[in-house]
Amino acid sequence: MKPPFDAETARRKVQAAQDAWNTKDPVRVAGAYTPDSVWRNRSEFVHGTDEIVAFLTKKWEREHEYVLRKSLWAFGDDRIAVRFQYEWHDDEGQWWRSYGNENWEFAESGLMRRREASINDVKIAESERRIDPNSTYEIPAE
Repeated sequence: MKPPFDAETARRKVQAAQDAWNTKDPVRVAGAYTPDSVWRNRSEFVHGTDEIVAFLTKKWEREHEYVLRKSLWAFGDDRIAVRFQYEWHDDEGQWWRSYGNENWEFAESGLMRRREASINDVKIAESERRIDPNSTYEIPAE
C-alpha cells in the first residue's frame, strides 16, 4: 500500500503492521521500513534497518508473551497516526500493559521512513490481562 492513503488503505497498513509485530520477527518487521528509516522509540533513536533489527531483537528478548493491538487514529496523504496497547511480562513474571501513540511517515514506495513512538508502561496483574493473542481486540477509549 503506497501513499496517498484513504481510510481503507490506512486501516490495512495498520493491520499489516500489527500482524508483523506480533510475529516477533525483527527481520520481517524491519522489511516495512526504508533502509535509512529513522525511529524515535521512547528515548531511543534508531537509524536504518540494521539498527531496527538489533533494537527489536533486544526488545523481544526481554518482553515475554508479547501481544500487540493497534488502531488507526488519523491519516493524511503520506502519514498515519496510530494508538496501540501491548501486554507482556518480564523475566520476573511481572505483567505490563504498554500504551502508546505512533506517528508514521511513508516514502513513495510505501515503506515507512519515519516512526515516532511515545509509550508508557503500567504494571498489571496477570488476571488483568485483556489482550488474547488468539482473538481480535478493540482498543477501548480510556
